[in-house]
Amino acid sequence: MANPSIDESIRFYSTGDAFGEFSNFAAYPVKIGKKTWPTSEHYFQAQKFQDAGHAEKIRKAGTPMMAARLGRDRKAPLRKDWEAVKIGVMRLALLAKFTQHAELKVLLLSTGERRLIESTPNDDYWGDGGDGSGKNMLGRLLIELRTQLRAEAAE
Repeated sequence: MANPSIDESIRFYSTGDAFGEFSNFAAYPVKIGKKTWPTSEHYFQAQKFQDAGHAEKIRKAGTPMMAARLGRDRKAPLRKDWEAVKIGVMRLALLAKFTQHAELKVLLLSTGERRLIESTPNDDYWGDGGDGSGKNMLGRLLIELRTQLRAEAAE
């Protein structure tokens, strides 16, 4: 008989809820390149733009929500290759977050083989669309990272 605790998916979204640390809004700074970003959301949103001034404005945004709003504002043009590079940008942000904060790495590895789902009706690309119909790319990338971290620990 299958172990229900292994089969249960972990749904996360709000930073105040269980596994809220998996949210890009969670207050874990990441150092990427020569800059420190307040959250992985700040980093991700800033990478959408070639305009260094706009990217810096996003980095200095007071909250992840402000960073997200600035990143979604289309007054500044998106970099032309954004659709092609956004998964790689998110991978880098997650790698930085979960390797620079030991407690997050432990938390991610503690999820075993459970499916990780960013559960929100607000996003059907990074999340599950609220009803499971979304791509859940954030959850999928976290599972990929978990597998990578586990393999590195075994070496």
